[in-house]
Amino acid sequence: MRDTFASELTNLAGSDPRVVLLMGDIGNHMFDRFKELYPTRFFNCGIAESNMISVAAGLAMSGFRPFVYTFAAFDIGRPFEQIRVDLAFQNLPVVIIGLGGGLTYSPLGPTHYICEDLAITRALPNMTVICPADTVETRAAIRAALQKEGPVYIRIGKKNEPVIHETHPDFVIGKGITIEEGTDICILGAGTIVPNVIAAAHLLRESGLKTRVVSFHTIKPLDTDLLETVFSDYPLVVTVEEHSLIGGLGSAVAEWTSDQSLPRKGHLLRIGIPDEFLHYAIHPKSTREAYGLSPDKLAETIQAQYKKIHPHPY
Repeated sequence: MRDTFASELTNLAGSDPRVVLLMGDIGNHMFDRFKELYPTRFFNCGIAESNMISVAAGLAMSGFRPFVYTFAAFDIGRPFEQIRVDLAFQNLPVVIIGLGGGLTYSPLGPTHYICEDLAITRALPNMTVICPADTVETRAAIRAALQKEGPVYIRIGKKNEPVIHETHPDFVIGKGITIEEGTDICILGAGTIVPNVIAAAHLLRESGLKTRVVSFHTIKPLDTDLLETVFSDYPLVVTVEEHSLIGGLGSAVAEWTSDQSLPRKGHLLRIGIPDEFLHYAIHPKSTREAYGLSPDKLAETIQAQYKKIHPHPY
């Protein structure tokens, strides 16, 4: 996904002279082509992320369309004040690309992985929050973000993420994409955990549960039309995210359901990262397994919840 970002932004810069790139001293070779073609529109701001956000704000006020890129832990966790005051408060069109949000960088420990970024950004007025599932959605999200008039946060994976879309779907900010259909359970997945969600859905089908899978790529604004439909049509709606259970997709959906006065058929199950820190370094696949985000663990948890609310044989 990071290579996809680099190539897509280079393409966009060719057709839009307002596009500028700021980075926090990582991935230099990724942007060789961008630097070769547009050397005056590339800024390596060093490991000074708070300053980088303020520089991006100044560029946006000067008519440019800045894209900011570094680890999500560093361009969200470190410069929150600048994001809040310089970008969100002034509603400036700056796109923050957070590399490796979730457990991607869990081998580097708590300084480098972040499971709170969606909560932090979702709480800010004027902020759009997008969590694409694969390279196809990443390209589309970057193009869509360029058209927004306010700040956007896009959380992307690192590399080798499975491609879940065989074709190019109609990507619209705030509108989920149905990947597979089903009538018993609906799973809303956000980000690079979606391939595990799809695999879990296949396991559920083997046990007789027809499962719909939606790439719910936009955390803010929510696709409330889709939510109204699935909570009316399905006995169980599940959110799955590689993010804290506090403040992310599951929280956003739970908040929405609590604000609705109409009766709904569906129960909500939220699956994500518990309210705790990792105190050891471990491979992301093992971390996901430990937190119940592997396909078999997801299927087991979802099937158990379905049996609680639907005890009759299916």
